Amino acid sequence: MCVALLGAGACSGGDEKKTGKDDKVEPIAGTKAPGGDGAPKTSRAVVTIAPEDGATGVATDGALKVSASAGKLTRVTVTGSEGGKPVEGTIAPDGASWVPSSALQTGTKYAVSATATDAAGLVSALQSSFTTLTPANTNYGVFNIDANETYGVGMIVSLEFTKPVRDKAVVNRAVTVTSEPAVDVKGHWFGNQRLDFRPEKYWTPGTKVTLHLDLDGKQTSPGVYGKQKKDVTFTVGRAQTSVADNTAHTLTVTRDGAVLKKLPASLGDPENTTYNGKMTIMSKEPTVHMNSQSVGLAKGVYDIPDVPHGMRLSVTGTYVHGNYWRDPPPFGKENTSHGCVSLQDVKGGGDPNTAAAWFYKESLIGDVVEVIHSPDKVIAPDNGWSGWSMDWAGWTAAS
Repeated sequence: MCVALLGAGACSGGDEKKTGKDDKVEPIAGTKAPGGDGAPKTSRAVVTIAPEDGATGVATDGALKVSASAGKLTRVTVTGSEGGKPVEGTIAPDGASWVPSSALQTGTKYAVSATATDAAGLVSALQSSFTTLTPANTNYGVFNIDANETYGVGMIVSLEFTKPVRDKAVVNRAVTVTSEPAVDVKGHWFGNQRLDFRPEKYWTPGTKVTLHLDLDGKQTSPGVYGKQKKDVTFTVGRAQTSVADNTAHTLTVTRDGAVLKKLPASLGDPENTTYNGKMTIMSKEPTVHMNSQSVGLAKGVYDIPDVPHGMRLSVTGTYVHGNYWRDPPPFGKENTSHGCVSLQDVKGGGDPNTAAAWFYKESLIGDVVEVIHSPDKVIAPDNGWSGWSMDWAGWTAAS
C-alpha cells in the first residue's frame, strides 16, 4: 500500500523575508490559499494504490484498486508498457474507488497515477508501478482465418484452444466476432476446446468480419491464462453456394442468386454414401494423396497419390475433387466414389476446361456445398465447418 500527500511541507534557508500587510502570498500549485492566511495548506484526501509500489507477480484480475479517503478521486491513469495504451476503468459514483474494466495483461509493467480532492478543494496525488505475473501455463485459440483475405458467404470462424477451457463465461466475454454491416453473430461450443462463430444466415457479400481476441490475462481455467490480444479482419466475397444432388448426379453452382453452371458429378456409392447437409470448403489443394485407410476403410481398397483439384469439406475426408481414373466416366450417370463429390478431370489436372478445374478456380474457401437426397445421415456440425447444418435455435442454445 502506498500513501503520499502533495504539499505536506516547505523548505527555506537564511533569513525569512518580512512582508507588509499589503503583500500577497501566492498559493502553492494544486492547493488553495484560504483568505487571510498565506501558509500553504495540505489536502486531507489520502490516495491509496494496491498493489504496493514495485510489486511483481501481481494477479491480472482483482489485484489493482485505487481508493481515496477524506476526499474523492478525480483522475486515475493506468498505462501498460505493452503499447502504452491506457487501461479502461471507472471511478465509483462516490469517488471513493477505481477499478479496471477488465483483466490486465500478463508479464506487463504498469504505471499508475491518481489524484483526489478534499472538501476544501485541495489536491492529493500519488504515483506507483507494479508488474503482473508471467504465467507458467498458457492457452491459445488457434483460429482458421487470415487477415485481409476474402472468404465465401458461408465462412465460419472457428477456434481450437490448445488447452481445455473450464471458464467458458470468461472466454465468451473475451472472444467475439463483429461485422460491418452489423449482424447478430453467435458463438457455439463443441466440447471444451472448440468455439465456432456464425450469423443466423450466410454473410452478405462485401461484409467486413472481425475476430476480436482479448484473452491476455484472462484465466481460461484455474492457473491457465490466455495470451492473445489482437483483431483479425477478413472480407466476404461474392455469394456462391452449390448443391450436390445424389439422385440427379449433379453439382449445381449458384452465384448471386442465379444458376452459374450445372456440372455432372458422381457421389458416394451405395456402400460408401456421402453425408447429407451443408458443408463449407475448408481448403483448396491442387493435389491430394487419398487412400482408403485414411477414411477407415481396409488397406488397398484405393490409393491414389495425385488426386487433382481437391477441396476439403470435412475433417473425416469428404472432398469435392477431380477424377481421371474412372472408365467409363460415371459423371452425371451413377455414384461410384467412396463418399466424396467427384467431377471429371484429367491426370495432372492440367486441362482448365474440365468440370473439376472450373469449379476449383471459381470456388473460395468459405463457400458452401450442400448434399441432398443421399441415404446417409446429415453431417455433424463439428465435422469440419459444417455448423450451417444446425438450425439457429440449436446453435444459440450453446452460445
